[in-house]
Amino acid sequence: MSQLNTMMTSGPLPPSPNRRSISRRIVLAVILVGLIALIWAGFSFLRGVTTTSDYVGDGTGAVVVVVERGDSLRTIAEKLRSADVIMSVDAFLSAVSFDDRASSIGPGKYSMRVQMSGVDALALMLDSASRELNQLVLPEGLTLTETVATSSKSTGLSKANFKDALKAPEELGLPAWAENRPEGFMFPATYDLSGDETATDVLSVLVKRFEQASFDVRLESRAAAVGRTPYEVLIVASLLQAEGLPNDFAKVARVIYNRLDAEMPLQLDATVAYALGITDILLNEEQLATDSPYNTYVNAGLPPTPINSPGEAAIDAALAPANGKWLYFVTVDAQTGETKFTKSYDKFLQLKAEFQDNLAKSAGE
Repeated sequence: MSQLNTMMTSGPLPPSPNRRSISRRIVLAVILVGLIALIWAGFSFLRGVTTTSDYVGDGTGAVVVVVERGDSLRTIAEKLRSADVIMSVDAFLSAVSFDDRASSIGPGKYSMRVQMSGVDALALMLDSASRELNQLVLPEGLTLTETVATSSKSTGLSKANFKDALKAPEELGLPAWAENRPEGFMFPATYDLSGDETATDVLSVLVKRFEQASFDVRLESRAAAVGRTPYEVLIVASLLQAEGLPNDFAKVARVIYNRLDAEMPLQLDATVAYALGITDILLNEEQLATDSPYNTYVNAGLPPTPINSPGEAAIDAALAPANGKWLYFVTVDAQTGETKFTKSYDKFLQLKAEFQDNLAKSAGE
């Protein structure tokens, strides 16, 4: 018994439950301290990024930033950073991510301030007062000469600049089937410009917009359905734009195609006016005898080019003429634009007389 007791008391003691508990507490404490350190380090890092990548406040002074057509929001941010409007690209893009209106930022010159926060910079760009409006408005039916005049007035570029640009039509992005003939391709629309475009840039934008309209109405694929090339359809569309109102486009198109099929001259005053460089379509006999390939009284077939830039409605109508056997149309009331159609020459003469009567009444009022 005594030896057994001696062995039991002289051997190593089992681990103490209290010692194991203390070890676990030490490990947990170390882990907790580590987590706190990581959280603090992360917080400090983020605070350092915030304070070092973004200015505070709405800035001072003044600087102009030009946004060009097609600039992405990142490109805009880089331009703002280069002008010291913002401290970093991320500061602006962070503000953009919280404001859906950012996608509406268009081309133009923006009056900004130096050293703005990303949020304040975005807010100022979204304020219409900061943007210098550079709009070019081209209505339907302008000739190339009229387009140049309007574009010159709107952009401040000289007419000579535009005429020089037109001497290099291959640089305007015209479709191959245009064969470098720009008349008819300066699409009528409202354009937001950045203000730093060259004349070639402006005209290229108009042609690009034409390409979009051409794609929308499927001009090239649908032209064959009316037995014409895309260019011939564009010429017809320009005639509709000059001679009719939108509600009558499809019927006027049918008259033109019927006369072409019958090998009759089109006899359209608008083509002669184009040859003369005038807008008046009440022409006298001498004018109607003008020697020009655009004189559709003396030349059969279509004029050699479009006579203006037609809108999408006119192009679509030229691709989808109305059904009918009409060979003549007369706008019997110049004030209301009322137009009547007939296949009879005698009826046509009656309509001309009705037009003359209405014209005389209007002159006497």
